[in-house]
Amino acid sequence: MPEFDAKFPTTFEVIEQGIEREHHLGVQVYISRNNETLLDEAVGENRIGDPMTSETLSLWLSSGKPLTAAAIMQLVDRSKLDIEQPAASIVPEFAEKGKEALTIRQLLTHTAGLRPVSTGWPQQEWDDILAKICGASLRMNWVPGERAGYDPARSWFVLGEIIRRIDGRGVDQYVREEILEPLGMLDCWMSMPSSIHNAYGLRIGIMYTVLDGDLKATHGHREDYCTSPSPGGSMRGPVCQLGKFYEMLLANGLNSSGERILSEEAVQLMTSRQREGMFDETFQHKLDFGLGVIVNSNRYGADTVPYGFGRYASESSFGHGGAQSSIGLADPGHGLVVAAVANGCPGEEIHNERFRDLNSAIYQDLGLVG
Repeated sequence: MPEFDAKFPTTFEVIEQGIEREHHLGVQVYISRNNETLLDEAVGENRIGDPMTSETLSLWLSSGKPLTAAAIMQLVDRSKLDIEQPAASIVPEFAEKGKEALTIRQLLTHTAGLRPVSTGWPQQEWDDILAKICGASLRMNWVPGERAGYDPARSWFVLGEIIRRIDGRGVDQYVREEILEPLGMLDCWMSMPSSIHNAYGLRIGIMYTVLDGDLKATHGHREDYCTSPSPGGSMRGPVCQLGKFYEMLLANGLNSSGERILSEEAVQLMTSRQREGMFDETFQHKLDFGLGVIVNSNRYGADTVPYGFGRYASESSFGHGGAQSSIGLADPGHGLVVAAVANGCPGEEIHNERFRDLNSAIYQDLGLVG
């Protein structure tokens, strides 16, 4: 990759080191500044002998959560929803076992405190998953809004059901038609029809986990995973198209054609600190959140914060990571958008170090340090 190496040598070195250490087979990276694309490249392999390209449909995992959050904020913009209203006012069965007062805001800021239950996704049907979540209680001694703990899936199925009850479309169809298509993210899917999955063929990205020192393929590329929606974790597509979403947020809700996707107020609410200074009991670290996005939390330890944006990101930076694998972020202070996916999950500690170095290297290569 001579062009990548020449333009972003430190970034390229971090990726190559990860390949040598068998933390991943390949990485996709997209970088833009002031809406100008600076880099859209892939390094390494999707499968052994099969190169990863910038068109590979990579699995984003939780880096896709902000898309669901944006769908919720669209309904707020359209006066069909209020983030302060109880979720049970739209999904009455969610009121079981002390959850009747939990608000949409609390779901989006990970302060609701839903008790961990296995959803059974993707083998379980949507209605069965929702029933299991609705039938569960809160965590012991949890006061909603006063404690914080990142929820990887449960809250997001409830948010998806809220969208379905209000709009009539499933959350995957809603996100596709109201966000992805208007942004030109045409190869991005929360779930896709089997025929489209078959048509993509080898373009479907494979995710690997490190097991006994070796990279082993997970199941995320299989048809049952690709065709079943999980609003908090099943988004996939070329990572350059995730960049389009963050460019829209930096443009205060406008897409590249000037069409409004979100109001300026909705963008401000999503991307500013709505939860500040709270210790996250899942990540075991203080983290600040907007509505469905993480806000730069380097103030609590730039070299320890999980799923951060690197050592040099502006205080106002925001975004979201995906489990041991991906990141999407926007830095308003520099007009910068970064989206990246590594197709290996090497463990939380190694991943956080890897992407801390990757994001920091991008700033170094751009001359934005300090």
